[in-house]
Amino acid sequence: MGSSYSKKCVESQDGAYDGAWYGHPPLRNALIAGVIAGLGFTLGHLGVIPEPVEDLFFLIAIPIGGSHWTREGIEELIHEREIGIEILMIAATLGAIALGLWDEAAALVILYGAAEGVEELTYARTRASIRKILDLAPTEAVLVKEGIEQVIPAEQLQIGDIFLVKPGAGIPTDGIIVKGRSGINEAAVTGESVPVEKQEGMKVFAATVNIEGALEVRAMATFRDNTLAKIIHLVEDAQEQKGKTHLFIEWFGRKYTPVVLFISLFIIIVPPVFGIPFNDLAIRGVVLLVAAAPCALVMSTPVAVAAGIGSAGKHGILIKGGAHLENLGKTRVIAFDKTGTLTTGTPAVTDIIAFHGDKSAVLRIAYTVERCSDHPLARAIVKSAETAGVQPHEAVGECALPGQAATATINGTEYFVGKPEFFPAMNQDETLERQISQLRSKGRIVMFVGTKEKILGLIAVRDEVRPNAKAMIDKLHAMGIATIMLTGDNLITAKAVSADLGIDDIQADLKPEDKTSAIKALKEKYGVVAMIGDGINDAPALAQATVGIAMGTIGTDAAIEAADVALMADDLAKVSEAIEFGRKADSIGSQNIVFSLAVLAILIPTALAGILGVTAAVIFHEVSELLAVGNGLRVIKR
Repeated sequence: MGSSYSKKCVESQDGAYDGAWYGHPPLRNALIAGVIAGLGFTLGHLGVIPEPVEDLFFLIAIPIGGSHWTREGIEELIHEREIGIEILMIAATLGAIALGLWDEAAALVILYGAAEGVEELTYARTRASIRKILDLAPTEAVLVKEGIEQVIPAEQLQIGDIFLVKPGAGIPTDGIIVKGRSGINEAAVTGESVPVEKQEGMKVFAATVNIEGALEVRAMATFRDNTLAKIIHLVEDAQEQKGKTHLFIEWFGRKYTPVVLFISLFIIIVPPVFGIPFNDLAIRGVVLLVAAAPCALVMSTPVAVAAGIGSAGKHGILIKGGAHLENLGKTRVIAFDKTGTLTTGTPAVTDIIAFHGDKSAVLRIAYTVERCSDHPLARAIVKSAETAGVQPHEAVGECALPGQAATATINGTEYFVGKPEFFPAMNQDETLERQISQLRSKGRIVMFVGTKEKILGLIAVRDEVRPNAKAMIDKLHAMGIATIMLTGDNLITAKAVSADLGIDDIQADLKPEDKTSAIKALKEKYGVVAMIGDGINDAPALAQATVGIAMGTIGTDAAIEAADVALMADDLAKVSEAIEFGRKADSIGSQNIVFSLAVLAILIPTALAGILGVTAAVIFHEVSELLAVGNGLRVIKR
């Protein structure tokens, strides 16, 4: 599976495996070969069988133990025209056989095969572990059709089907509640165990658990195409993506390995031409093939990356590639959108002031203009109007001017709802300016309602700061990360929010293109910059940032696709968690690189000096690989 240089050392052809370790093909082959070789060695050294028969046991064990990795090496050489580590081991095995070192050749094949099997099994299980989440989704569903309940396999659910979810049961696929109300545990998707209250018209997701009342749900996705399945595919794809360090190590390995093969063959072939004794130097050449193989080096980062991305995925953090995980670990500043990110995103109307007519007339026009918008401020106006029983006007031409205002034509007149700065009439009225300043000083967002020539009134809205936002900002500061707010709101409102949170810097009154320019400037100053927003409205800024982070994207395909990192829950604590995953993976990857280079620096000279034999070289080499794998898996622990 796959053809990258490092993947040969760490990934099984199945991609994911969760069975018994002894059933994994590479390990199974190495185990069988080990039993055969061990039996021959024991019988031979006890004098039960002669040496030629003992060698026959080794001859049988070698192709069994080496079949898996030998095939990989030959395929890589033929199809990709690259000399991989397996070719070094094949050459070393053949060299040992040519020298009559049958026991050394068998030990090389078995130990190398066993170590490779452990590495592949470890990597395969990191992939399989994320798929285990699918097991949380029930395999059966209670279909409700014409009032009759019928238990069917969950895979048979079709879009539009109504199914029943009883208290304590798992939800088989994504859907919308059509009847009932209950708390839902969404930990499988968001990583948060606190139940979320759901009622009619709200979405529910596969593998989440119904806590209390019975629910009737209309299926919005098939079992194989639900949100959870999409998340798992994203994580698996992300584990294949490589960071700069990974790519450099792969490049180094492709250049380094042929050099090792050439030097070893030179040591074996050339000296006898000049009358230098063959046997001793040939053994050193064979040992060098093993000792200088850079397998621990080329898989030093992939294991840490795969483990980090997989573990983050289980915690509701989708990191879409090794490069993004690497950049998270190097992030020095995070830029935040305000509305819906630092605040709850569900503001409420606090003030309605009419300059012409009454408050209900102002609210009615605002409702008419904003009723088709999905912006949080628009939803606040709509909710206020619906609560008050206000009916909208008949209107045409509803549209939005990004970052400025929304508009609609009512009875031939074009009305706007937007920030005061959009209305030229406001610039000539000091009374209006004072009213705006007073409202903004209280952290309220002010929107004018009217035409460009005449302001009918204003509506003030307040969006509360998220409860855990201050703790998150404090933690980022403790980690040495600077914070900045980029918002389209006015400076006074932004300062009110910033004062509560302790954010380092503010840039307010920004249009979408201004946010993009601000990110460019931050990158010039800090290098690696992360931007967190809603994944859609802030798409240009997210794309410009080194790492774009979309927040609260559960069930939102567009947001998940738009960002480099997607936080499934509306939980700001996940921001620092994502940074921690990146830093830990980067730190452990660097440790593995240093360790692998140190091992090579020791093994290569000792091989050339004739201090190591083939078996000892294999043992030291494979132990170093397994240590690197074990260290890489520490990313999972938090």
